Amino acid sequence: MVVALQQFAAEYPRWVVLTGAGVSLSSGIPTYRDEKGIWQRPYQPIQHQEFIQNANMRRRYWARSFLGWATVGQAQPNRAHSVLAELEQRGTVSLLITQNVDNLHQRAGSKRVIDLHGNLSRVVCLSCGTLVERAELQARMQSENLHFMGLGIEVRPDGDAELDGAIIQQFNPPHCSVCGGDLMPDVVFFGGIVPSIRVAKCMQALELADALVVVGSSLKVYSGYRFCVKARELGKPIVLINPGWTRADELAQLKITTPCVPALEALL
Repeated sequence: MVVALQQFAAEYPRWVVLTGAGVSLSSGIPTYRDEKGIWQRPYQPIQHQEFIQNANMRRRYWARSFLGWATVGQAQPNRAHSVLAELEQRGTVSLLITQNVDNLHQRAGSKRVIDLHGNLSRVVCLSCGTLVERAELQARMQSENLHFMGLGIEVRPDGDAELDGAIIQQFNPPHCSVCGGDLMPDVVFFGGIVPSIRVAKCMQALELADALVVVGSSLKVYSGYRFCVKARELGKPIVLINPGWTRADELAQLKITTPCVPALEALL
């Protein structure tokens, strides 16, 4: 299979790459789904409109995020991230679209990255639009929630943590230091809409590329799967690098079921 990928790269030398949670798994960030694409958590993720409209949901999010942030904030890029950065430097990757919100592609050195679902390293005020670094906000939340320090937690995807509802009510959620408004991570929650200009940039890059390569994603969510649909419409070949089932299995010209790191390293 790796030889087939090398041959593919020789025939189609310029790629748009789409990455999912599987790329960051070895950096210690859990995934949402198993190899069959089945949701493997006992809870449902917070919905976009719930966060916007419900103060209790915002408190719940920030309490859990406060305790789970270290999983993302201290995570380090793994070899998959660094190989993709090197492939960009060599001219193979023309654009990297990531469904992840962990900022690890950028930290590994990738420059041409579109965070499809946003980036947890930034927080935005819902009232005045002020942006603040998540690390800065973490320090502020810590000073206002010393009683939360040292709680035992179960880490969940995207810097979340399992936490009892009664304890959540004791958390002091953060507010904008400029206007006092509610703060939200600069991400698109489940049920939210990816900004159209972001999608348009991805589609434009796909039109100019030779192929679409998907790494570490089941493509269960349409926001990523749409690029496979578009690639098929454009007549662009699709490669899937994922050990388990993906929604685009029937659309792909080539599927590599080996772990992503050895598959990508073979291209170097």
